[in-house]
Amino acid sequence: MGFWDTITDLVEAATPWGTADAEAPANETPEETTTESTKEEANTEAEEPAAEEEPAAEEEAEEEEEEEEEDEEPVDPKEQLEEDCRNSKQCSPAKHHFDECVERVTGANSEDGAKEDCVEEFFHLAHCATQCAAPKLWSVLK
Repeated sequence: MGFWDTITDLVEAATPWGTADAEAPANETPEETTTESTKEEANTEAEEPAAEEEPAAEEEAEEEEEEEEEDEEPVDPKEQLEEDCRNSKQCSPAKHHFDECVERVTGANSEDGAKEDCVEEFFHLAHCATQCAAPKLWSVLK
């Protein structure tokens, strides 16, 4: 007996909600079982087609409810406001620098030049768009 077996035995002995062993059911005579089981099988087969139709109807109702829930979700105005600000005159310098960087990096990748990314320019553009959209967003929110 190992260490963990000892611990497990102690825990099982100490817990009042230990495993309850059920008694075996009384033996039925084979004649009663066969007549009862054939009656139950006949009833079950008759109920199965009706049972298959009900879940199909329930699934359709659930799908319709999910579609209604999807339609009712509000649209986040922040995304549209930030997109408008990125394209506005206020953020045009940051957008210009970002676009130039993207062109330079895509050209450098084809030539296998120095490894460069446009993370700094992207963050400048994102910051500008956020700063521009913030006052507009607060006026739109309820």
